[in-house]
Amino acid sequence: MEEAHPTSTAEVAEVLGDATSRGLTVVARGRGTKQGWGMPPTSADLVVDLSGLARVLDHQAGDLIVDTQAGALLSDVQDVVGTERQRLVLEETVPGTTVGGALATNTSGPQRMFFGTARDLLIGVTVVRADGVVAKAGGRVVKNVAGYDLGKLVIGSYGTLAVITEAVFRLHPLPDVERWVVTPVDGPGRAHELAQAVVHSQAVPWAVEVDLPASGPGTLGVLLGGKAEGVADRAETVRRLLGDAAEVTDTTPPGWAAYPAGPVLLKLTFALSGLRDVLTAAREAGVHVRGSAGAGVVHAAADDAGALDALRAVCARHGGSVVVVDAPDDVKQAVDVWGPVPALDLMRRVKDQFDPEHRLAPGRFVGGI
Repeated sequence: MEEAHPTSTAEVAEVLGDATSRGLTVVARGRGTKQGWGMPPTSADLVVDLSGLARVLDHQAGDLIVDTQAGALLSDVQDVVGTERQRLVLEETVPGTTVGGALATNTSGPQRMFFGTARDLLIGVTVVRADGVVAKAGGRVVKNVAGYDLGKLVIGSYGTLAVITEAVFRLHPLPDVERWVVTPVDGPGRAHELAQAVVHSQAVPWAVEVDLPASGPGTLGVLLGGKAEGVADRAETVRRLLGDAAEVTDTTPPGWAAYPAGPVLLKLTFALSGLRDVLTAAREAGVHVRGSAGAGVVHAAADDAGALDALRAVCARHGGSVVVVDAPDDVKQAVDVWGPVPALDLMRRVKDQFDPEHRLAPGRFVGGI
């Protein structure tokens, strides 16, 4: 297997153009933190290492915009924009994540509930197609255009449509203060009741997270941010909603924004009304669940894929799905990693348009894309 180490969009274009002329299959890699996610590519003649595209290209603090190369660490981007008391609300759920890796796998953390995901924060993107042609979409303002929304297409595509080299994001001001209100919960029912109470309150939570181990008690945590006086009032409102056992703290709770640890990592999505059923099914299956009780996106850690069918059934009843994010190769080969995908035919047509010869990470994404 060959490797290339470009440091600019132009060099990525040159590498992919050469790969096209030689008929090579290509896999893009940032820092490798999520290289095992999805299915293993069926072929990988060339690895394009993007860790050399690590610069923050421009920060327009007055416009709340940052332009960065895809190989830049999320933590480095935060350091740069933080000098102007700003932040990119794209949380580092996996340590060492790059901008391109976060976009390619569509990771998002607890604050997705209030600020949205990468699809809401990305306003411009530069990609290189499989044939080496550079394409750009969006820019420094939000506007509607005809045709493909390129940014939304490549987010979550696992590098199968194009190689992301640069991204432009909308930023938010750093809050004056952040406070967490945390309470123990004895099981799925209590977690559901309290989460619903907070979500439907006037407290304007930035995140409502549940952490429920396979057995025993768990916790419910609520994040609030903004100006000190307003946050104090909102935190007190949430504390009263959560009950006498709730505590207000300015210390990040253990496990916040991190996935539960286990050999098999699942991503579960569902309507908020289904939280109780999903947590109950997870508890019955003996899996550890952590994630957004306020946005209906949680991750589960399991020893094996034995619970997959039961979890998919309950999530489907509540308008969601379950994806096997990561697992040993033998597990991936034994199960349907992605589950039912209603728009699969459309996705295949998009793949054919962007990568007609199927040379970018072939087989890594849904339906063998």
